[in-house]
Amino acid sequence: MGITTGGSISGLLTKVRFTPENLNASTLEASVEVNTINTDNSSRDEHLRSEDFFDVARFPKIMLKSIAFKHKSGSNYVGTFTLTIKGKSKQIEMPFTFSDKDNVVEFKGKFKINRLDFGIGSESLILSDDVTVNIDCEEKKQETAQI
Repeated sequence: MGITTGGSISGLLTKVRFTPENLNASTLEASVEVNTINTDNSSRDEHLRSEDFFDVARFPKIMLKSIAFKHKSGSNYVGTFTLTIKGKSKQIEMPFTFSDKDNVVEFKGKFKINRLDFGIGSESLILSDDVTVNIDCEEKKQETAQI
C-alpha cells in the first residue's frame, strides 16, 4: 500500500575471518535472535514473532554463512552466502564494503529477499513480497595473545 516499515533485529553473533588478501580462506558466519525484532510497534512485533511470520518458538535464529567472496574495487566486495530463515535456506549475493582502520573493522552490506521464499507470512495485497535487508556492523578488533 506504499507504506515502508523499518525495523531491526539484534542479538547479532558473528564469527568473521575475513582477509582481503586471501578471499578464498575468508569466512563469515552470523546469526540474529528473531525474538528481538523491533519495528516500534509492539502489536506488529508480536505478530511478526508468531507462527504467521517468523515462528520464533520453532525458529529462534536467522543465519548467514559465506560461500565465496569476490573483490570488486577498493573496499567493495560481493559475497555469496547461504541465508537460513525458518529452516529454509537460499543462496543470496550481497554487495558489501569492508574496512579495517584504527583497530576497528566495519562491514556494510545490503540485499533483497522475497519473504515468501522463506515462508514469512502469506500472499497479501497489503504486504510487499520484497524485503530489503541492511547490515551495518562495526567491531573493535580482538587482539590474539601469543603464548
